[in-house]
Amino acid sequence: MTLSVVSGGTRGIGRALSLRLAALGHRVIALYRGDDVAAQQTAKAGDGRIETLRCDLARPEEIQAVCDGITGRYGAPSVLVNNAGVNRDRPFMSMTAEDWNTVLATNLSGPFHLTRALAPAMVEAGGGSIVNVASTTAIRPRANGANYCASKAGLLQLTKCLALELAPHIRVNALLPGFTDTEEVTERYRLDAPEQLAAVLDTIPGRRLGTAEDMADALEFLVTARSGYVTGQQLIVDGGHFMG
Repeated sequence: MTLSVVSGGTRGIGRALSLRLAALGHRVIALYRGDDVAAQQTAKAGDGRIETLRCDLARPEEIQAVCDGITGRYGAPSVLVNNAGVNRDRPFMSMTAEDWNTVLATNLSGPFHLTRALAPAMVEAGGGSIVNVASTTAIRPRANGANYCASKAGLLQLTKCLALELAPHIRVNALLPGFTDTEEVTERYRLDAPEQLAAVLDTIPGRRLGTAEDMADALEFLVTARSGYVTGQQLIVDGGHFMG
């Protein structure tokens, strides 16, 4: 059975990614930081194919211990999805060093440490696919998000560097969601207000928000043989909101 590891894999987009991989027949290890209820619900929805494990992506030693446990029990994964992310939005002139460091630790250093812990075993086992979940804010800035945007922009460059260094064994690509219908996005952009939602939809040629299933469709392409000649790329899934 193909083994997949998904960080931030029990809520929002990450939950949909975990469930899609399970539907493809993978054994999925979904990492999460603290929401035990969401973890239990995701595991239950996975029909026996999803196991959830606590792991704080801001703690390198914890990442290494969890990864050692995974490879010791199941062997190397064929798929790694770096999805975990946090926000601490604030105007730049009010942003603290803690705001900056907290976001960079999870969103950029976390994928580095998780990939560093699993890539050697993946290469030794014959390779696989890594997908880094970034954001369209990696290429299109927004106010009050200097830390978040910088972390996701850094993740894009990390994706390209890893694609160079891990080839031909491991393909590495980035998935960039745009406005997606999740609790976190709704809260950040106040999309529960009809006028605010309408204003956002006016900027999207597709005239709707993305769904977690849209992102799962893109992930399925990136981790299967249909994308076997694709590496070092960024797949934007945003209904045409950004056309660079």
